[in-house]
Amino acid sequence: MIDRNNIRVPLDVPPAMRDEYLDNFILMTKGTGHLMLFAGDQKVEHMNSDFVGENELGTIPEDDADPEHMFRIASGSTIGVYATQMGMVSMYGADYPDVPYLVKLNSKTNLVKTKTVDPFSNLWLDVDRVAAMKQDSELKIPAVGYTIYLGSTFEAQMLEQAARLVNDAHRHGILVVLWIYPRGQSVADEKDPHLIAGATGVALTLGADFVKVNYPRAEGKESSEVFKEAVAAAGRTRVVCAGGSSTDSRAFLQRLHDQIHISGAQGNATGRNIHQKPLDEAVRMCNAISAITLADMSVDEAFEIYEGDRTLDLKVAEGRTP
Repeated sequence: MIDRNNIRVPLDVPPAMRDEYLDNFILMTKGTGHLMLFAGDQKVEHMNSDFVGENELGTIPEDDADPEHMFRIASGSTIGVYATQMGMVSMYGADYPDVPYLVKLNSKTNLVKTKTVDPFSNLWLDVDRVAAMKQDSELKIPAVGYTIYLGSTFEAQMLEQAARLVNDAHRHGILVVLWIYPRGQSVADEKDPHLIAGATGVALTLGADFVKVNYPRAEGKESSEVFKEAVAAAGRTRVVCAGGSSTDSRAFLQRLHDQIHISGAQGNATGRNIHQKPLDEAVRMCNAISAITLADMSVDEAFEIYEGDRTLDLKVAEGRTP
């Protein structure tokens, strides 16, 4: 647990909004400084391919065909934030007011391939509209998110939008998570550790509170070791790692443990490895991930939670001093 007096508040947060920023930071990290981000923005990013059909482990359960499935998971488990687009929050949020939301402010489909044109994810909405809905609805919206594709010929537009977005969010006391992926025809290897470290450094220069990146890969080297470069390059921006496609649950939990306890990452951003499961199993997977991310539990202990042989007992500090 962390003390709110020791949380560094960025200087672009106005004095009148410092308490709001601190409350939001504690809410979304459950008072730990680590972030368990349940990623649900794939309705746009991957369209319906992530919700119906086959994945790496077999057939995607029928539960996942219903968009409300992700809200049920978020409400029934321990998470930091559920990340999704504004329309999803506006349609379902009234039924799930207990969920902390991160509103994703840009998205694109995967229909136009990089070999055709470099990726560009344009801003959908500004922060003022999110702040207005937060005030009107009284929902918990501690953060917003935005994706940048470094190396794209359109990176200049995305960098400018991100810079303005971070400043605007901080002026409302709202935190920002940047998704940053090196991608485009100029990028030879999206998983290059040095390139991913460069991406986390860019997040720092933009003033992001958290940055989500892919787990690096280098032939003949342990990913958990080479990922240390990215964590160091991020400085005071906290690094979380993308969960990737569905994989064996124990192997996923071991990788997450290594990312945090070997590499030094401050959290995770997991989507398919959670929602591509029936509701009860998805809730247990969320809690197992939170056990490692928020409660510093071992892989064995977390896997017991996933299997239903143990429960997660996490003392949360929502908006108050731990």
